[in-house]
Amino acid sequence: MMQQIKRASIIVLDSVGCGDAPDAAAYGDAGSNTLGNIGRAVGGLKLPNLGALGVGNLTEIQGVPPTTETLGAYGRLTAISAGKDTTTGHWELGGVPLYQPFPLYPNGFPLDLMAKFEARIGRGWLGNYPASGTEIIKELGAEHIKTGKVIVYTSGDSVFQIAAHEGIVPLKELYHMCEIARYDLLTGSHAVGRVIARPFVGEVGHFTRTEHRKDFSLVPPGDTILDVVKAADHEVMGVGKIEDIFAERGLTQSNHTGNNMDSIDALINFYHLDNRGLIFANLVDFDALYGHRNDPRGYANALESFDKRLPEIQTTMRDSDVAFITADHGNDPTTPGTDHSRERVPILAFGKAVKPGINLGTRASFADLAATIAELLGIQWTGAGESFAKIILV
Repeated sequence: MMQQIKRASIIVLDSVGCGDAPDAAAYGDAGSNTLGNIGRAVGGLKLPNLGALGVGNLTEIQGVPPTTETLGAYGRLTAISAGKDTTTGHWELGGVPLYQPFPLYPNGFPLDLMAKFEARIGRGWLGNYPASGTEIIKELGAEHIKTGKVIVYTSGDSVFQIAAHEGIVPLKELYHMCEIARYDLLTGSHAVGRVIARPFVGEVGHFTRTEHRKDFSLVPPGDTILDVVKAADHEVMGVGKIEDIFAERGLTQSNHTGNNMDSIDALINFYHLDNRGLIFANLVDFDALYGHRNDPRGYANALESFDKRLPEIQTTMRDSDVAFITADHGNDPTTPGTDHSRERVPILAFGKAVKPGINLGTRASFADLAATIAELLGIQWTGAGESFAKIILV
């Protein structure tokens, strides 16, 4: 009989892939390996705590040797969803794979759609092409300030992004523009995965994006592990942009943090609560600040900073807690492009109830995590995925 688990947590290290996706070449990502290539690029990573959980067993990481004496269970998850974006990755982790890809716009959005957008928001627009968020505000920020026109752009992901200076377009107005785009215009064949508000501040030549970013996601096309745990009258606590990714569905509490350290603080605060259920946290900095900006050194520093705080997470957990560290996709900062990369992702399970030294191998779907959490919490699961709960518990 499995040990009674009261609470599970998913800690998504946003974009921390470990390479080797079988269909990477179809996405233009052959050779991408976020962890492995960062390790080589910076001359070695210092990740003793993640290493003790088995991350060095998943791919060759300079500075993080493999070990058979891990503190918990380790393995890799393979995406079966179409696409390599935040929404599809998180939804599949939540037990809802997406087999029909979201629409992409490598040549920008249709002009008739943009004309409707302009008419509805009462402002003109600039851009409308795939771009790095930091680069496009460098390119068009001065004109935006001069004209008041908002900056619209997309990427290799299914996103409609609106950038605006907080001194030119108030946040309330920017968010309302996103709502118009999301709920009135980007529907049907144009139903992109996310509409994202991208506010920034500063002067020409010195613009900085702020933490007031807000994502407007589609509603998942089925019940996720969040919905199922909530329906069982347990708590479902979101950290970071989880509430945005799941369209605020399936949560009982949320702390919309803006960076990794605040997210870790929020996660620990939720661990202090005496409740049952699920904590779902996204640590965004790896992807937003370093992957998309092709900054392997900054990415490495963020990994090492997380690693230093991992013992704090572990000591705060109760005996009836089980935690999982994973990711939603890759974003290899050593490749020429700045978009996400199609990779397998880590699955590291730990807690007092988890057996040490368990190799989970390479799992067939991200959704195996949702099925596992449902079984750990004693909740019926009829969604996708194959549980590995019985493999990992003492």
